[in-house]
Amino acid sequence: MAIEFRVETTCAATSARTGRLKTPHGELETPVFMPVGTQASVKTMTPDEVEGIGFRIILANTYHLYLRPGPELVREAGGLHRFMNWRHAILTDSGGFQVFSLAKLRRIQEEGVTFQSHLDGSRHFISPETSIAIQEALGADIIMAFDECAPYPCDYEYARRSMELTHRWAARCRAAHRRSDQALFGIVQGSVYPNLRAESARTLAEMDFPGYGIGGLSVGEPKEKMLEMLEVVNGILPREKPRYLMGVGAPEDLVEGVARGVDMFDCVLPTRIGRHGTVFTRTGTIIVRDARYARDFEPLDPDCGCYVCRNYTRAYIRHLFKAGEVLGMRLATWHNLAFLHRLMNDMRAAIREGTFPEFRTRFLQAYRRSRETGTGCGEGTPPAPSKGE
Repeated sequence: MAIEFRVETTCAATSARTGRLKTPHGELETPVFMPVGTQASVKTMTPDEVEGIGFRIILANTYHLYLRPGPELVREAGGLHRFMNWRHAILTDSGGFQVFSLAKLRRIQEEGVTFQSHLDGSRHFISPETSIAIQEALGADIIMAFDECAPYPCDYEYARRSMELTHRWAARCRAAHRRSDQALFGIVQGSVYPNLRAESARTLAEMDFPGYGIGGLSVGEPKEKMLEMLEVVNGILPREKPRYLMGVGAPEDLVEGVARGVDMFDCVLPTRIGRHGTVFTRTGTIIVRDARYARDFEPLDPDCGCYVCRNYTRAYIRHLFKAGEVLGMRLATWHNLAFLHRLMNDMRAAIREGTFPEFRTRFLQAYRRSRETGTGCGEGTPPAPSKGE
C-alpha cells in the first residue's frame, strides 16, 4: 500500500483522535494541517522554511500545474518532490474545484469537463482519467478523485445529480489509477443535505479507498451546516481510514473539525491573509497594518514562540507593510503557518492526555473573545479564504 494509517488515541467525550500516517516520503502525525503550495510553492516561503516550522506534508494543485508548467515537464524534472525541492509528503487535489470555480466557461458532461483557462482563455478537457494521469505525472504521495463540487446554495435535485456524477467519476478514477506508490482518496459530496452526505459516505466507503476527502464544504454555507455534515459522515466513514476536510483552515474550524473526527486539513487562509497583513493570535486575528500597532513593540502573539514572534514586533512588521517591503508579507505568513502548526500540536497533546474537551473550550473562548469585546481585530476586513491561490 502507498500509505499506512493507524489511529493511536481517541477522545472519550468527542470524536477527536490522533493517528500516524506513513507515506512514501515519510511519516506524520494526525490531526494535521497541510499548507497549500498551489503552484508548487507555499507563497513567500522557501521549502526549508516550511520544513523548519515543522510541516511534513503540503498540498499542490492539479489544475494550476496542468496549465503551467504542465505535468510532462514536472515528470521530466523527476516529479514534484524534486521539482520544488520538498523532501516530505505531498497531496495533490484533483483540480475539480478549480475547474468549476476559476474556469471562464465550462461544460459538464458525463465524460468530463470542457473549460476555458482562466489564464489565457484556451480550451481544455479534463476527465476522471485525465485528472489521474496528470496527478500520476506530478507524483504526489496522495492524490484525489475528480469530483464535481456543487455550489452553495443549490437545490436538492442538483446536489443529488452532482453527487451521483461524483460517484461515477470516483469509480472511473479507481479504474484508471495505476501507480502503486500513490494513494487515491475518494471525495464525499452531497452539499448540505444530510441524507445525501450519508449516501455519499456509504457509497465511497464501499469502494474501499485508502482515505476520504470531505468536499463541498466551507463554500459559503452557515458554519453550523458544515459541522452538521461532518457529524453525519463521521459516523459512516471507516474508522481505520484517514478523513480529510478540504479547504478549511480557520483556527476555530480546525478545533471543531478535530472534535468531529477529521484527521487532515488544508487551506490558503494562513498564507493569503498573511500577505494582506492579518495574523492569528490566541485571542483572535489582528490586522497588523492598522495604525494602532505603529508603536506596539510586542510580538504578533505574546503567547507564540515562533521565529517571527521571538525576533520582530508588531510595529516593525507594520512598518514593512506600509513601506511595501516583501519581508512584511513573509513574516506574517511565517507566523500564521507556525500558529496553525502549534495549534495542531497542542490538540494532539490534549487528545493524548485526555484533556481535549477542556482544551477546546478554553481555546474557543479565548479566540472568540475579540468578537465579543471588539478588541483584537483591526479596522479593516481580511480577504475571504478560497480553495486555491
